[in-house]
Amino acid sequence: RRYPTVETRAEAFNGSTHVAIPSDNDFLKALLFELRLTDDQSFVEHRDTCTRIDHSSVRSVRVEGGDLWPVVAFQKSGLIYVCLPLVEETLEPRPPLLTISGLSQGLALLFGILDYISPSRKNEAEMSAKIGQLRNLLIQACPLGTPLNTNISSLNSSFDDIQVIPTDEKQPVWRSNTYKGKPQVNVSITEKVKCMQYDKRDVVDMWQVYGVVNCKCDIEGAAPNVTLTLNLPTNGSPLQDILVHHCVTSVDPAMLMSSSVDPLDDSVYSGPYKFPFIPPSDSFNLCYYTSQVPVPPILGCYQLIEEGSQLKLTVNLKLHESIKNSFEYCEARIPFFNRGPIAHLEYKVSYGQLDLSREKSLLVWIIGQKFPKSSEVSLTGTVTFGAAGEEHPTDYVCTGNTAYVKMYFRIPDFTLTGCYVDQHSVQIFAPGKPKITA
Repeated sequence: RRYPTVETRAEAFNGSTHVAIPSDNDFLKALLFELRLTDDQSFVEHRDTCTRIDHSSVRSVRVEGGDLWPVVAFQKSGLIYVCLPLVEETLEPRPPLLTISGLSQGLALLFGILDYISPSRKNEAEMSAKIGQLRNLLIQACPLGTPLNTNISSLNSSFDDIQVIPTDEKQPVWRSNTYKGKPQVNVSITEKVKCMQYDKRDVVDMWQVYGVVNCKCDIEGAAPNVTLTLNLPTNGSPLQDILVHHCVTSVDPAMLMSSSVDPLDDSVYSGPYKFPFIPPSDSFNLCYYTSQVPVPPILGCYQLIEEGSQLKLTVNLKLHESIKNSFEYCEARIPFFNRGPIAHLEYKVSYGQLDLSREKSLLVWIIGQKFPKSSEVSLTGTVTFGAAGEEHPTDYVCTGNTAYVKMYFRIPDFTLTGCYVDQHSVQIFAPGKPKITA
């Protein structure tokens, strides 16, 4: 899609140095050449020189009239997503990327298109139908070249609906269509823990919790008001670094001031965390937060001793007593890169089962859906390696003392911080008794 208004503005900013956009066909040829996707793979100085390393998706595409810059282009699942944003200043000398607002707008629009198209990428017919509707959707999302709504999936693809949208002055821009039916609110809290344990006195273990509260509110009306409260148990870890969605109408400033950057700061706010908002029509993330929980959920100890051509390994894991012992899955992965494939393995596990990966460089210890009553599991064994071939995986981290065990697990219906949504505290200022699922 091309916007003559935007091209005219670009010409006005750049005068004689303006590079005109060639025809779609010529532009595509030049772009595929820049992305090294043509059959001709010979070395081209301006594109392939070592002094030019691509750190971002922003590229310069050489066309007949000169270099088009900045072209935002990236590949995902066999498709190329590309746009040419307007730079609202002269291009000579090139301004820093961070100062060009059109770049982030263009990226947001491309990501919106990606979210809309990618779920159907395995079904050819569904995908071409979606691409066929994209033109209509872009007229709503980006009518005159400025993105107004980058959430393409939330837009209505048939033109009949667009003409009859009632203009209600109270309806906020982010509420793209109105819902008809029984009111219902779905809230889910997801917390991810990232943790590094070294089992050494002189190195401090690190762990951090990242949380996100996702909502989907199906409520009638142009601008319904909803208030949702997050609560913590009495000994729960306070939420910090809280970021709220733009639809939130007001929050306690103390809540936003609580920061994990300064641990000695006394600005800890331990709730309740109240969020009044006018919800968008589709699912959205109401807020993000971090938290400093006092202990990691699983404590681990890993020892590796080299004896000639053999490696002796010991892994002990312990589930902390405050953690719910009910997993969707729980496994420990022990990689052995930069060596040959595992030729011989003798082991003993106190619980679960041990598998060897297909390329024979990774042990997968499947603990399953529960730790035993003792909350402790252990693995001991010896590993012998064969000769390394070229195709064998390597990893510059996993050598010598930096060998590691990586845990993957998921616990449903449980948060590390103890954070929960009190269903009775969800207030909806709209007719009808809403169904609330948290």
